[in-house]
Amino acid sequence: MSLSDTVKKHPQKPTSQLCAVTLLGNLVATPDIRYRANPATAITEIVLATSSKWLDKKTNKYKEWTSYHHVKVEGELVEQALLHANKGDIILLHGYLSNIKPTTDDKNARHQGIVHADFVQKFSKGYTQAINQIHCSAQLVSEPKLMLTEQNKNICQANIVINQHIYNTEKQTWQTLSVERVIHVWGKQAQYLAEHGNIGDDLMVEGKLSYTNGVNKEQFIEVKNMHLFKDA
Repeated sequence: MSLSDTVKKHPQKPTSQLCAVTLLGNLVATPDIRYRANPATAITEIVLATSSKWLDKKTNKYKEWTSYHHVKVEGELVEQALLHANKGDIILLHGYLSNIKPTTDDKNARHQGIVHADFVQKFSKGYTQAINQIHCSAQLVSEPKLMLTEQNKNICQANIVINQHIYNTEKQTWQTLSVERVIHVWGKQAQYLAEHGNIGDDLMVEGKLSYTNGVNKEQFIEVKNMHLFKDA
């Protein structure tokens, strides 16, 4: 059964849910700014790089992992913050997850998942400690699956739906946007979700945006903290 079939079988709750993404990183390339007519609106899609470091206990050395986030920016935000932005500039942005498919020059690449910015601030080039955070409330739409990694660590995977109340600048109206994502939960929280989580339950999630390896680069949420609310 596909995720879309699961969602149809278990209808989403009508309540609006939280989805807040905060990123601080470096521009991978100078923005290509275009203008949409009726009404005339600036629009661009940028790629932001955020890096994180962790200690590899086997080698006792630090390793670094870089994530590349596709971000859509439109309207006054483009002209206020990105009109004179260049490759390598530091960008702070806030936004939400979207169903828009990022554009790419590589026809074989399919980057699944994009952030729609509603706040952007530019800083000059330089070193900065990257930020990659997401806070969201959501609904479970698949049964959690508990697995054991090669390092004997528990990981639980599940599908969630986030129903967001957002303002569509193109249509100039408020609308509900439903976004589907996979979450990865580790350790004791993984075991708890696997034992107690059921389709229809509500979740509160704090974590970061990650992407699978390979061509698809599918976006998922790496969970740091999770709160499970049982469906009444």
